[in-house]
Parts: sequence; structure tokens; C-alpha cells
Amino acid sequence: MLCYKALNVTTRYHIAGRRATDIAASVERGIRDGAITPGSQLPPVRRLAGRLGVSAATVASAYRELRLRGLIIAAGRQGTTVVPRGPVAPRGKPQFAPGIRDLTGGNPDPALLPALAPHLAAIDAESVMYGTAPSEPALLELAAARFEEDGVPAEHMTVVGGALDGIELVIGAHLRPGDRVAVEDPCYPGFSDLAAVMGLVSVPMAVDDRGPVPQAMAAALRAGAAACVVTPRAQNPFGAALMPERAAELRAVLRRFPDVLVVEDEHARDITGGGGGTLSDARRERWAQVRSVSKALGPDLRMAVVSGDATTVSRVEGRRLLGAGWVSHLLQRLVVSLWRDPATAATLAEAARTYDTRRDALLLELRARGVPCHGSSGLNVWVPVAHEGAVVASLLQGGWGVLAGERFRIAAPRGLRITTSTLEPAEGAKLAADLEAAIAPAPGRLA
Repeated sequence: MLCYKALNVTTRYHIAGRRATDIAASVERGIRDGAITPGSQLPPVRRLAGRLGVSAATVASAYRELRLRGLIIAAGRQGTTVVPRGPVAPRGKPQFAPGIRDLTGGNPDPALLPALAPHLAAIDAESVMYGTAPSEPALLELAAARFEEDGVPAEHMTVVGGALDGIELVIGAHLRPGDRVAVEDPCYPGFSDLAAVMGLVSVPMAVDDRGPVPQAMAAALRAGAAACVVTPRAQNPFGAALMPERAAELRAVLRRFPDVLVVEDEHARDITGGGGGTLSDARRERWAQVRSVSKALGPDLRMAVVSGDATTVSRVEGRRLLGAGWVSHLLQRLVVSLWRDPATAATLAEAARTYDTRRDALLLELRARGVPCHGSSGLNVWVPVAHEGAVVASLLQGGWGVLAGERFRIAAPRGLRITTSTLEPAEGAKLAADLEAAIAPAPGRLA
């Protein structure tokens, strides 16, 4: 039986095993079962080795395996801790009873997606053999025009299987387990979970409506972050949009850290207004922008284009060839067909207007009631609250399903994420009233 400390409370749990794989499995089992809680400190290597009667090298190997799998973080003299948010299993989506308005998904409105059937019938279905160039030239040509329109260099590009796939490949091209990466806070949990699985240490950067706060970015980079990941618009969950003036401030910060890898997650360019700033800079040694089509054309279209420096793009291509090999040419041709069709551009422009209208209607209602809220662009609104669980429960009783901010936060204050992609303005008025009531202090209780 082994003691370890979590939040200054001593708890008992059996860590067992004689081999490194058995010790690692024992720790993972404790994490999965909840006996070892997030943030718990594991015993020092030599102490655990002595108690198990094995060599320090065996325990060190077990801890190394757990780090590589994103379950623990080694912080030198501060010890080895279970990651606060690391996924032993994928996060589940909340399940609601019939009649609950589900505003948790982060999905686009299916009614605002372009029709795929005509394009599926029209694309070239010729078989592609091994050895064919992995990226469709027509796709890269169209993507280059889109990048350059936004001031993003497009000399080196490649195609990947979606935003997170591209970010993982870009980050993996330069960082190693134990490295630090600066992330927006609150942050999209898909990336923070991915960073944990890659064995990286997430360093939070506070955001406001205009993007990452320059002082927060500078602090994260001074703390040793080897990379930073920024969302130029439709930041999930905060709804921040990187404005050109803020982008200039952040570029000035980044010039003091020329070796830092800069990664931009541009997942909603075609369906949201706001923003317009970018940190992609051909003068930097290491940078990349990952531009996904899934939010605009449909979540099942798992494809993104990466533009970046020559070394990064080359490494991404090399790693992809060792895994998936390439993104389906049928999928690439489908995106080409969609992008070339003027009807697609009209559909996406209408989608962008509709999403902005729905989001802004909720923001207007909340602000009219004095409820703080954020959402400069995109499909989500962030509402700061003092008690996440209580407000979520209260809204659920009123028929609304929203997400507590806990899964998005690292060091940021508490809040809620509300997906507005399908929320009609009339519904927004009712939701705002219910939310105002949910956060109001109870009679007789101090605010």
C-alpha cells in the first residue's frame, strides 16, 4: 500500500508491479478508477523503487511511459504529478432528456452547410495509386489564393486530415515530451487533451475579445514555452477574434522569442466575421497556419491545408507518409469542386451572416440584462459565472443544456460555453432571461 498526496490530503492506493509496464499499468488503473485524482503527486522514483523492491531505472521507465501517454507531468524538483486534465478515456458528450435544448455541441447548423450531393456526382472518381503526389495541385492552388488573401504566406503547403491532425503534426515536428506549449485560456479541450497525450505541458495565455493578451503571451514564453497556439477567429470557447492591432502587438512580443514555433488554428475563416489579424510570418523560422474546412463545409469533411515554413511543412509531410500516407484524393477533389462553385461562396456568406446574427442577438439580450458575456466571432458565447455547476443545473431545469467552463479552463475564471449556431433570436431572449435568473443571488444570500 502506497501513500501519495493530493491537495495536501494523504490518500492510500496500491501501486504494484515488478516490471516498468506493470507499474505504469497500475498507476493508469488508479487514474482511470478515480483512486488517483488529477493533480495528485506521485512518489519520487527512488522512494517508489525502494518500496516495490525494484531498481530506480525500472520506475523511471514506468514514469517515462506514463509521460509519453500524457498521463503525468514531471516538473523537476516539484515532483511528478497526474495531469489535471489528461484524458484516460475520451470526453463524453452530455446526454439530455427529450425536450432539453442542446446548446453544447459546437456544431455548425446542418441547414447552413453546402449541399454535397451534386459535387459528389460530379467529381473525378479515378483511382489513385501508391506513389501519387499526396496533395491535389488544384486544391493547393485554390488554398494558396485564400491564404494570400488573408496575408498568410503560401509558398509551402500540404494537406492533412483536419485541424487537430494538422496541429498535432506541426507540434510533433518540433516539440518533444516535456516541452511547454502556450495555449489560450480558456482553451479548446481537444487541443489541451492532445497536448497532454503528447506529453507536453500547457502554459495558459489569458484571452480577451481581441485575442491573446500580449502580457500573458510574453509571460508564457518567458516561462519556457517552445510553441504557442493561437486561434485567429471564432476562438473556442471564448469567441475571441484576433484584431490587426492586437496581432501587431503579439508580433512584437514574438520577435523577442525568434525560436518559438507559432501555430494558428484557422478553423472558421469562411463562416464568421471579425478578426482579420494573423501571426503567420515568413520571416519566422518556425510557423504554420492550419486551415480546416470542417466547420464551413461539414464536420465529416476531415481535411485541412497547412501553410508554413519549408522545414515544418516538409516534416509534416514526412510524418504523414509514415502514418495515413495522404488525405483521400476523392475528398480533396470534393473540396475543390465546392470551392470553385459560386453557389458555395453564396451559401457560406449567408451562413456567416446567420451565425453572426444569432450570436449577437444573445449577446445583446445578455448585455441588456447586465450579464457579462463574450463572443466577438464564431459559434459560441462565453459567460463568466461564479458557480458553474449551479448555473448549469438551473438552466437544465429551465430546459437549456449548456457546458460548464471547467473542461475549457486552465487558470481562467469560471464560466459557461453556449453554442449559438442554431439558436434563433427569439430563443436567445428566453435563454438570457433564464440565465439572468440562474446567476442572481438567492434571497438572503450575499452576492
